[in-house]
Parts: sequence; structure tokens; C-alpha cells
Amino acid sequence: MLKVIEVLAESEKSWEDATRQAVAGCAKTVENIRSCYVQEFSTVVDNNAVTKFRVNVKISFEVTNR
Repeated sequence: MLKVIEVLAESEKSWEDATRQAVAGCAKTVENIRSCYVQEFSTVVDNNAVTKFRVNVKISFEVTNR
């Protein structure tokens, strides 16, 4: 059985880095992560420059019976 959670993350480097941070953050408390679906991209703009990249992701993980 798989369970899905929605996570928001951001990075000053890139959307890819924000996605990696989302997975790494979840991995601290969630085991058996199987996939990550990037649902939405956005940015923060300050003084006409992109300063942060944001992602909204759905992370799937396996639920085991204990």
C-alpha cells in the first residue's frame, strides 16, 4: 500500500534543488519513499530578480504492516 503526502519546499539555487530538499526533508521522518511528483513550480522575485525557487510536490511512500 502506498500513501501520498503533499510538501512545499524552496531553494535559492533551482527547482531541482528545491525538489531534492523536499525529499530529503521527508526522509528524516518517512521511510520507503518511492516517488516524487512535482505538481507546481513558482518563484519569489525581489528587485526584479528571481531569489527563490519553490515547488509543490506529492511524495509517495510505502506503508508497511507492523
